[in-house]
Amino acid sequence: MILIKGGRVMDPATNLDEEKDIVIDDKGKITGIYEPEEVQRNHYETVIDAAGEIVAPGFVDVHVHFRDPGLTHKEDIVTGSAAAAAGGYTTVICMANTKPPVDDVDIYKELQAREDKLPIHVLQTANVTKGMKGEELTSMEELHLAGVKGFTDDGVPIENAGLMREALKKCKELDVPISLHEEDGKLMYSQGVNKGTVSEQLGLPGAPDEAEYTLVARDLMLNKKIGAKLNIQHISSAVTVDLIRKAKKDGIRVYGEVTPQHLSATEDLVLEQGALARVNPPLRTEKDRQALLQGLKDGVIDMIATDHAPHSKEEKERGIAKAPSGMIGLETAFGLLMTYGVKEYGIPLMTVLRALTVNPAELYKLDAGKIYVGGPGDLVIFDPNREWVVSDAFVSKSTNSPFIGRKLCGKVTKTICNGKIVFTK
Repeated sequence: MILIKGGRVMDPATNLDEEKDIVIDDKGKITGIYEPEEVQRNHYETVIDAAGEIVAPGFVDVHVHFRDPGLTHKEDIVTGSAAAAAGGYTTVICMANTKPPVDDVDIYKELQAREDKLPIHVLQTANVTKGMKGEELTSMEELHLAGVKGFTDDGVPIENAGLMREALKKCKELDVPISLHEEDGKLMYSQGVNKGTVSEQLGLPGAPDEAEYTLVARDLMLNKKIGAKLNIQHISSAVTVDLIRKAKKDGIRVYGEVTPQHLSATEDLVLEQGALARVNPPLRTEKDRQALLQGLKDGVIDMIATDHAPHSKEEKERGIAKAPSGMIGLETAFGLLMTYGVKEYGIPLMTVLRALTVNPAELYKLDAGKIYVGGPGDLVIFDPNREWVVSDAFVSKSTNSPFIGRKLCGKVTKTICNGKIVFTK
């Protein structure tokens, strides 16, 4: 049994923000939430002194790439889950753009069987379209019955509007999220770098924000009558924030997702860090970043997701024009959010925690993201004021982060999943 003593417990599901002691039993369940000093230390085999720290529900990330199967030189489910635990995450949902893609039941079952043995909860999406080609829907009902938690072709957009409408209808019927990477290829000039002053300096055509927001507008309108759980992934544009804000006011069912990197950096980071800062959709302008921060603060953006995207050092050394897009993010996420969201912009910590826990858990109907007696012993303990410098000594198999050397504030010190300590610093 574990006793966590003296911590400031913050639970966004109930708005609890008080010093409490928490007991987790040998079955991995929370058996008590007590007033300070109400329980005695000597009754417990493991006692964690959380004085000066915050105890919160384990983080939930609905958008990670563990590159398994097929690309395990970059990451695999074992190293990916360990990196997640180091970042405070007790539940993650993997994208399906693997090799082969997760577009049939046999591939899904083999992968999920391995994921079920990991120390944190690793769940799996499947593809919306066969082979991610945007031409034919997968057997979505069969995949859902097998245990798939949601559907996505993340990495590529679904440009066929008729097929998109059918996918929305099927996800509505199954009551599962459909998560969309919104970048219209017909409006793109090149990937990974925002079309603007930085792309001009680098001699690249660039990726304009209209490639994102025009496709977002289409899918919001398609979903107006259907009402599926539509999740717009890794929002990067101020216009997209405005579209989602209006859609929510108009009663359209939509959920917004933003990454820590889009909240923390702009296209200028590409000039400093080159291909390490190349992502899809790209880091954009300060105006866009401010709109994302305000959207999170207002609740227009529901979730923070890392889009953890490992690549090898050799791949990123190909240069800005040829390197693959993406960066790792699980181990730096909380520090970035505390530094640039809470400390710099003034977003309430409870708001950030809500986007990291209960909101993503509720979208996927998971018993996660909240603290209650009888609930899972999935918790994160962090010091919101501890300063640290990002090094290249990541738990992840890859090191493709543009934030190496950056001084951040806010550090995860322990992660507990199923009543077991899966990370300690």
